[in-house]
Amino acid sequence: MTPKKIISIISVAIISALIIYGFILISQIFSDNTKFTEKEVYVHVPTDATYQQVMDTLKTYVTNLDRFEMVANKMSYPENVKSGRFLLTKGMNSYELVKAMRNNVPVKLAFNNQERIENLAGRVGSQIEADSLSLLNSFKDSVFLKENGFTEENVLSMFIANTYEVYWNTSAEKFRDKMIKEYRNFWDKERVAKAEKQGLSPIEVTTLASIVHKESVKKDERPRIAGVYLNRLRAGMPLQADPTVIFAKKKKDNDFNQIIKRVFYNDLFLNSPYNTYKVVGLPPGPIAMPDITALEAVLDPEKNNFIYFCASVNRFGYHEFAATLAEHNVNAKKYADWVNAQGIKR
Repeated sequence: MTPKKIISIISVAIISALIIYGFILISQIFSDNTKFTEKEVYVHVPTDATYQQVMDTLKTYVTNLDRFEMVANKMSYPENVKSGRFLLTKGMNSYELVKAMRNNVPVKLAFNNQERIENLAGRVGSQIEADSLSLLNSFKDSVFLKENGFTEENVLSMFIANTYEVYWNTSAEKFRDKMIKEYRNFWDKERVAKAEKQGLSPIEVTTLASIVHKESVKKDERPRIAGVYLNRLRAGMPLQADPTVIFAKKKKDNDFNQIIKRVFYNDLFLNSPYNTYKVVGLPPGPIAMPDITALEAVLDPEKNNFIYFCASVNRFGYHEFAATLAEHNVNAKKYADWVNAQGIKR
């Protein structure tokens, strides 16, 4: 065999070996490298996490870490680890996995009906990286409150109940700053003008809306209830709203987990700025987070001459309204008799 033929054979062998190796390499790179059974999973990488920490997390989801690392090194991932929330889907190969770990997927963060700012901090903290304490501290930061015209009692009014798109690794301060922007966007010129028409500021609208929200779950009834309370405010009457008494009692007892279904006569004398049976005007801040329909009810209330209302025993969930105390006493007796018949103690 001539040297030329030997060289040709060796060349062919080398090329064949390279082709085979390349085929194996490509098949490894582009073959399924996931071991979870779900259709998709989310992986959370904390802020300032190291590459090794990421690898420790991924071992739960990746079949062959060596194969993943080989691709990760080629794509310079170890030097460019990102924090955040990342979506992995079943059947991804190593190349797709590395790409996925570079794509921070936002969270659809939702909150509503929170009774206190502390509850809100806990709700948000369960959905993003920032914990409830850091969130609460940022919400109550004295400089932030002063600069934006809030107090610890009314800062809950800054948060508009809705669903927001945020990144999981958003810090407490950045989340708070996003919320103040959303607040300002919500309170546009049109809504501010409507508030002024009712003689209220945006914070006062929210405070009254929180009472309306607690009074009725029936969205179609809320504008009427808002109209009643606005009538009382204009007449200089106390609001006499039972939900504020319930809030005052919970606050006094330092127990917001207790369930209070009935307000008794003695409760009406509770000394609290939230007790609108004793204090004329609005309480210091919202007694809950009103939803947008309650806010709109205060901004666009029903024009009526009603001063009183109480729960209906004929249309459960709704109320009976009255323009005179005599009419109201008849309705109130019907409700009291029904409550007593049900044996509701508290």
